[in-house]
Parts: sequence; structure tokens; C-alpha cells
Amino acid sequence: NSGVLSLLRPLLLDVVPTIQQTAALALGRLANYNDALAEAVVKGNILPHLVCSLSEQNRFYKKAAAFVLRAVGKHSPQLAQAIVQCGALEMLVICLEDFDPGVKEAATWALGYISRHNSELSQAVVDAGAVPLLVLCIQEPEIALKRIAASTLSDISKHSPELAQTVVDAGAIAHLAQMILNPDAKLKRQVLSALSQIAKHSVDLAELVVEAEIFPVVLTCLKDSDEYVKKNGATLIREIAKHTPELSQLIVNAGGVAAVIDCIGSCRGTVRLPGIMMLGYVAAHSENLSMAVIVSKGIPPLCACLIEEHEDHIKAAAVWALGQVGRHTPEHARAVAVANVLPTLLAMYMDTRSSEDLQMKASIFTKRALKSILQKCTYLPALEPLLHDAPPNIMKHVIGQFSKVLPHDSKARRLFVTTGGLKKVQEIKAEPGSLLQEYINTINSCYPEEIVR
Repeated sequence: NSGVLSLLRPLLLDVVPTIQQTAALALGRLANYNDALAEAVVKGNILPHLVCSLSEQNRFYKKAAAFVLRAVGKHSPQLAQAIVQCGALEMLVICLEDFDPGVKEAATWALGYISRHNSELSQAVVDAGAVPLLVLCIQEPEIALKRIAASTLSDISKHSPELAQTVVDAGAIAHLAQMILNPDAKLKRQVLSALSQIAKHSVDLAELVVEAEIFPVVLTCLKDSDEYVKKNGATLIREIAKHTPELSQLIVNAGGVAAVIDCIGSCRGTVRLPGIMMLGYVAAHSENLSMAVIVSKGIPPLCACLIEEHEDHIKAAAVWALGQVGRHTPEHARAVAVANVLPTLLAMYMDTRSSEDLQMKASIFTKRALKSILQKCTYLPALEPLLHDAPPNIMKHVIGQFSKVLPHDSKARRLFVTTGGLKKVQEIKAEPGSLLQEYINTINSCYPEEIVR
């Protein structure tokens, strides 16, 4: 408000180097504060001044100038676009070749903040020739430079298969894979994130990541003391597992399912989410892979998430994963039913306390999971409690399963009477001629008329 920006601008061209640097630093801190100030820096025509003097100045000025560009570019795609338009990318890429690691680091930060926003800005960074130099930066000895270079490669890769392919073509995967065992937790987070962003796009890219021999090494990350290393490690495994049964099988063979299950059991909150999703993806592919999740004792921790977690999206993910495990055969459904999870699912489906949006999402997942498990479940003791509480649309599936099993199982028929199941069936009002009425008739025909009466 006091007109400071217009006073700082001429100082960028001052004859005294320290005044130039300090003016740039002041502008950077102002622009960093919020998007309105960053916009004022752009409107004040300050960027061209910065860029034009960037190449011939000393390392302190280069660092300060790169800081201003990063501070402006971080706020929005529009502000990042202003940086691209003033020709700053070419200067930042030249800084990646600077002798001083601090200059490289400052330039890498700025490029990362620009490419983070969208694929057009990422493409501009790629077209300026940044990617091969960023791959050289992750090989430098300075840990801070490695971290930010891995983070920037992650930001470039995330938008599209084409951008990820550019990073792969520059040879990034091998160097990233070697750093999975680096003792620095912040570096590991960025390395795992970059590999995830590459693997997520396609089967081919996921296979290239796997071929860099990340298994079983990546499984050690699931035991890391750093929560984000755990989360990013599980995310990487999830992004590979989701593509094909073959990739999921490879993870199972490497001990990945058991490791992810341990990880879900040992943490809380959103750290669990990628692991939960990964189990769902593996189980969805085939009966055998779903059985691998069951045999590795994957159902109890998924059930625990339904009780321990308060966030609806984590519960919804656990419900979805349980639905994928239980939907294949009666044996799979029984494994889920025996864990006594059906009443919990029913309670979640009928819970009215959640927000409308979350309730809808959670209830869609829950309804689907319940239906897919119920359509396969022939384990009647687990179905019995649902007879007393389920709404009509779920009740139909429950009664359907009883009508399948009771005609062939005398012990089940006896129990069905003594536990009050048969009595409950008589209370159900079904439309004449409906499928539900057919199921009820089938059940009633298993018993002498006086018992039914």
C-alpha cells in the first residue's frame, strides 16, 4: 500500500550486488506471502528485470531471483503462466547447470512449483529442457538438491502418461530406485512419490518401475518410522497392483500383501488409506489373489478400520476392499462373514449421522459390498442378525440366500426355527408374485404346515 514494490524494482538493477540480492529477497518474501502480493509483483513488471539480469549475476543473486520466481509461481496456474511468458524457464534451466548446488536447488524449487499446477505448465518445463538436468541433480551429493529434484520430477510425471514417459526416457527410474534405501526420510518420501506418479499411468510404465528391482526393497519402507515414507511406499505398491493380475501376483510373491497388512495394522488415519486400497485392487483381480489376501489375514485389519477410523472416506475404502475380497465365491464371502462384519456394514449403511455427500458415497459402497457378499454368502449364522434389522432391498438378498441353503441342510433348518428366523420370515410383507415372495415360499416349503402356521 505504501508503494514499496515500485521502489524495489529499480534496486534490482543497482550497481551494488548486495543491494540487488537484498531487493530480490524482499520481493520474494512479499510474493511468498499471498497471491495478491504475487500478482502485484507480476503487474509491477518486475519479472522481466529479474530475468534479464539473471544470467550474468553472481550465485547469491541467482538464488534470490529463483526464490522470487518460485514465490510467484506457487500460488496459481495464472501466476505460473506469467513466469513462463516472461522467458524465465530458459534462465532457470541454465541455472540447473550452475556450479553452485544452492543455485541448482533454488532453480529446481521454482521449476517444481511451476510444473505442479497442470500438464500445460509441466510441458513448458519439459520443452525448456529441464528433465535431463533434473535427473543429473538427483545424482548430486547434496541431499537437499536430491530431495527437491525428486519432488520436481514427481510433479512433472503426475499429469499425464506422456510427461511421465519423458521422465522415464531421461533415465530417472534407475536413479530413483537406488535411493529407496537412503537413510534420509524426506528424500525417501519424494523418491517413492516420483515412482508412484510414474507407475500410476499405465501397465507399461508400472512394469518399467518394477523392472528397476524395487521389490522386495520397497517393502522396508512400510516399516519406516516416518509416516509419510510408509504412506508413499504403500501408494507406490497400490499404483502397481491396480493395473493387472500379473503385477498383483508379483507383489504377492514378493511378500507385499503381508507387508501391507502389517502396515495397516500398525498405523492410524490417512496413512492406512493407500494400503487399504491396494488390498482391494489385489482382491478384485481374481479368486486366487483374493484368497491370498484372506490367507495373509487381511480381513481383520480391514474390519478394524471400520471401527477405529472416524473419517468416512477411510471407512468407505475399507468397505470397498472387503466387498472386493468377498465377492468371488461362497468361500470368499464366508471368510468376510465369519469376521462378523455384516452387522457393522448394515449399521453403516443405515447410519444417518454422516454428511449427506459422505453418507451417499459410503452407503453406495456399503450397499454394493453388502450385496456382493450376500449374493455369495451361504454361511447362515452370519446372515441371521440381518433378518431382524435389514431394510427391504437388503432383506431380499438375505432371504434369497436362506432359500438357497435351507432346502439342502437339515441342521440349518432346525436352527432357523429355534433362533426365530422362520418367525421373522412370516412377518415380512412381500408383494404377491415378487422374487421376495418366491424366496419366502421356498423357505416355508421346507417345513410342515403347522410349524409355519
